[in-house]
Amino acid sequence: MDPKGRPEGSVRAGRDLTLGLALLACVGGFATPVPVTAMPGDVAVTPELWPRLESPMARDPVIEQRVDSLLAKMSLEDKVGQVVQGDLDSLTPEDLRKYRLGSVLAGGNSDPGKRYNAPAADWLKLADALHEASVDTSAGGPGIPVLLGIDAVHGHNNVVGATLFPHNIGLGAANDAELVRRIAEATAVELRATGFEWTFAPTVTTPRDDRWGRTYEGYSEDPALVARYATAVVEGLQGPVGSKGFLGADRVVSTAKHYIGDGGTFEGRDKGDTRVTEVELRDVHGAGHIAALKAGVQSIMASFSSWNGLKMHGHHGLLTVILKERLGFDGFVVGDWNGHGEVEGCTDKSCPQAFNAGVDMYMAPDTWREVYTNTLAQVRDGTIPMARLDDAVRRILRVKLRFGLFEAPLPSARKHGGDFEVLGSPGHRALAREAVRRSLVLLKNEGVLPLDPRKRLLVAGDGADDIARQSGGWTLTWQGTGTTRADFPRAQTIWEGLREAVEASGGQAELAADGRYATRPDAAVVVFGEAPYAEFIGDVPHLGYQVSRPTDLALIRRLKAEGIPVVGVFLSGRPMWVNREINAADAFVAAWLPGSEGGGVADVLLADAKGEVRHDFAGRLPFSWPRHAMQTPLNAGQVDYHPQFPLGFGLSYASPAATPPLSEEAGLERLEQGAVDVFFARGNTADGWQWWVGDGEQRGAAPATLPSRDLAKALELSAVDHLAQEDARRIRWKGGARGRAWLESEQSVDLASLPEERNTLVATLRLAAPPQGPVTLSVGGTPLRIDALLATLPAREWVEVGFPLSCFAEAGAPLGAVRQLFGIDTEGQMELSVSKVALGAPPARVLECITE
Repeated sequence: MDPKGRPEGSVRAGRDLTLGLALLACVGGFATPVPVTAMPGDVAVTPELWPRLESPMARDPVIEQRVDSLLAKMSLEDKVGQVVQGDLDSLTPEDLRKYRLGSVLAGGNSDPGKRYNAPAADWLKLADALHEASVDTSAGGPGIPVLLGIDAVHGHNNVVGATLFPHNIGLGAANDAELVRRIAEATAVELRATGFEWTFAPTVTTPRDDRWGRTYEGYSEDPALVARYATAVVEGLQGPVGSKGFLGADRVVSTAKHYIGDGGTFEGRDKGDTRVTEVELRDVHGAGHIAALKAGVQSIMASFSSWNGLKMHGHHGLLTVILKERLGFDGFVVGDWNGHGEVEGCTDKSCPQAFNAGVDMYMAPDTWREVYTNTLAQVRDGTIPMARLDDAVRRILRVKLRFGLFEAPLPSARKHGGDFEVLGSPGHRALAREAVRRSLVLLKNEGVLPLDPRKRLLVAGDGADDIARQSGGWTLTWQGTGTTRADFPRAQTIWEGLREAVEASGGQAELAADGRYATRPDAAVVVFGEAPYAEFIGDVPHLGYQVSRPTDLALIRRLKAEGIPVVGVFLSGRPMWVNREINAADAFVAAWLPGSEGGGVADVLLADAKGEVRHDFAGRLPFSWPRHAMQTPLNAGQVDYHPQFPLGFGLSYASPAATPPLSEEAGLERLEQGAVDVFFARGNTADGWQWWVGDGEQRGAAPATLPSRDLAKALELSAVDHLAQEDARRIRWKGGARGRAWLESEQSVDLASLPEERNTLVATLRLAAPPQGPVTLSVGGTPLRIDALLATLPAREWVEVGFPLSCFAEAGAPLGAVRQLFGIDTEGQMELSVSKVALGAPPARVLECITE
């Protein structure tokens, strides 16, 4: 830390970037920069701008000889199998026995038996079956053991009972590389217990625009901190290079992701374009990757994103010229979930361009069979050179041999295999609780904290007693939604931690999510914040929290109006504009996404039974905090750097300071003014809009998580895939009772007198079967029959359907002020999936204007 409490390197970042090439004259080993474009269509790279590295592991002649021997024995089919990775939801052990795939992954929603809460024993049993199939030589072939990969990104987060550590953004606030090293070591052991021994971690991104839905996967906006953590996590997972335990029985294979620039995309759009110079790409977005390479990371995951217009999965310059040749990486590059299909000229089923660019292993979760077949043909016809295939297979075999897979018994017979007591063990939970304590950042304290646990405490807010809410995305499910309290048997909510500490000190605690207490409290803790999300689902247009529906603010203000001191505990995956909530509360804590150990919050908020501080606030902001909702990108070192709270800020009991009243102007007038054109797309509703479900004439409810479960008895709203994972919504009516689903906003929009190119409500739909009864669609509360139109749609195909707004106007809809639209209502059985709802020109299929 520098003298002002900022992480080292944070102030230098922007200044250093402006020095650019001038600094290179002072760095040994750099020649005159010469741009290199190695393949047609590639964006030029300049190798001399990057450090010249060698693998920290000297080539082992025994391993290299074994690789040579294996390559000589492998058929073309064997080799192609090694460079393809399938998802466990889309293959069986018999498939593995036949196709000899090099790897199987467990995607965010892929689980044994398709059960998100499958027990640990089922994971290990599946690992055994997959391993056994991969080494079966009864049909010939060398029998190469499969490498089983999984996203263990904040602990072994896919498995019930595992320790859930704070997400990376919280660990960044702790600014302690040794802490994250210990967390990585614990995670490796928990992974070993279930037989999945390759983790897609650490994420070494450097997020620069906090609207990005993956901001919480980054440790900091400060590349120096990211680099320190990259070293610590890779060494914690794999062991230090040269040590006796490197890739040993207590370790797993790690992955640095996502190479490169995923945190710098334009406007924070997931899978977007990073528009920066090569120097900035190296210094900001490459810092974590270079550190991971020096620490001996064995795999690198290619990014979904682009650099200056070229998709990373197809970028020969960065994948091969820079990563493999200049930076000396001798492990293997794995793609991201069908990321090869986003390369120009490619599909999910075929992309020789990505392989030739430098991707060594296709991540083809549900298209692996087609990718295998097409890759085989492409090698045979010369589209993919045999030398490129052999290079990729060599890299994969090298890592497997270094990891000792060829000598390893079944996963259940390996050290820690089946030792399920390590999942959520007392030692690991204590470590996670320590991490929670260290991650909390105090933004305001008007003499309220620490709270006296001997008095009466109210705990309120919808995040107070919710493990899923405090754990965020990548928690048992991809989005972290659809779980129950029973799915977390070895966890403690923030409420449970506070209650335990208060009652142990002789005080009393009451839980009331809505703040309607039975007995007047001496103080209240309100726990609130973002609902769980992952990847592009979490992209937002601005950083304002509940700007249009400030329900949490209303709760804090109501308690304050009753004369009750209030502590706000904010759960979020990014810094957000919460000035109103900070002003309303007496104390305010940024708690990030703490994971399974809610008791860590109580450790810092509450004094001990004698009124003394238990643990002081140690967390410091790993990201700059915005002054208004549109203040992004916001990063230390930029010319116009005027944050609400700077990078490295954080109050403490030892160093108190007053927080003056903050401006309550959201600044959203900076957004481009005009009508909303897209109400729902890519899994996201437009700002201020939400999906609602209801029965009959009842008002209904807006589901915070999916599936909607019991919010409406007649129907259920859940997530389904169209163009990407969970980017659409499936509405299933059970029949026999009226059910409704609709989009609603707190603020009305004007849909009257729109130009022709925007005068139709256009929806992308997939109908499972013709409707079983009348169906209406309503705009502004005015319904029109659409069952005849739906009956003409092809079953189970995605199609665009238009609903002219003029039809609703003729039926009397008040289009000048619409708060509800796309309301679908029926009593019969029906399953309808919706991928997009927007304004546009009429498509081929359009509703005829016939009213009821």
